[in-house]
Amino acid sequence: MMARLTAGVTRRSAIPLALLLAALLAAPWLVNDYLLTMLIIILYFGYAGQAWNIMMGFAGQLSLGHALYLGLGGYVAATLFTRFGIGPWLGFAVAIPVASAAGAIIGFLAFRFRVAGIYFAILTIAFAEFARIGFDNWDYVHASSGLFVPVKQYAHNNPWLLRGDPTMFYYVILGATVLLFVLCHFLVRSRVGYFWLAIREDETAARAAGIDTFRYKMIAVVVSAAMTSFAGVFYAFFYNNLFPEQVFSIFRSVEIILGPIIGGIGTLFGPILGAFVLKGLAEALSSVMTAFGIDLPGVTQVFYGVCLLIVVVALPDGVWPPLARLLGIGRSKP
Repeated sequence: MMARLTAGVTRRSAIPLALLLAALLAAPWLVNDYLLTMLIIILYFGYAGQAWNIMMGFAGQLSLGHALYLGLGGYVAATLFTRFGIGPWLGFAVAIPVASAAGAIIGFLAFRFRVAGIYFAILTIAFAEFARIGFDNWDYVHASSGLFVPVKQYAHNNPWLLRGDPTMFYYVILGATVLLFVLCHFLVRSRVGYFWLAIREDETAARAAGIDTFRYKMIAVVVSAAMTSFAGVFYAFFYNNLFPEQVFSIFRSVEIILGPIIGGIGTLFGPILGAFVLKGLAEALSSVMTAFGIDLPGVTQVFYGVCLLIVVVALPDGVWPPLARLLGIGRSKP
């Protein structure tokens, strides 16, 4: 179940993409605070889904423990801010090598000793669980009591410290999502992107053709981990709290990967579209249940499972590929 790796943004898709970007830029003036918050959450998962898609969609390495990099990014930036007054952007600069090192360790252990497929996925889950248990008992970051980012009243938005109103957070995550989209566009058009495609489709054949599969899989893991760490930084300063049971949990990892699966793994638009479809429908369901006074614990998880089942059965390549063909803006593999 994997859509073909696209060759980047095509001329036909450039105009719809520009219109979508224009609509997103104007959104804060067109929607209320509730819908704006929903858009922030959707873009957050769209960003995280793109970061995961680099590793799985482009290079074919299944990670089910991506919450590890998200949690590391959040804890590094939040700890530096709360204990030393270092702003989140400098914290992100520190989080990148920390998350990259974690990804490199996992990748080295897996790829050097030929741990692949489902066993590699289990290895990523194990490291995320190790981190969850470790942070849950580490007093320096307040262990299971949670790490809280101080909230102060600012007369004006302060993007440097990520302190301000929802509109500021919206433009920050929109900018990050757009920048990561552009990065992915250039990656899939690059030499590295085509090597990833070869590894994803048939690693044995890629190795026989002279591709250093170990090196390029490591690049995919490290880049994906580094980009995911920003999602953790944003999470920490948007929600102002971090709990190991939340940020490192397997459910957090599943939330990250559902968007790309629904939208289309290996495509540029898929992770973002999947986030809009999944989170939009989930919120609509929640609103309807609230309106009728229905309270069913775990209904969101059940809804995610139903969506995943529908996609696996009816749209194995995700929502984006058939939609692109319908709109006449798709493009076959490179």
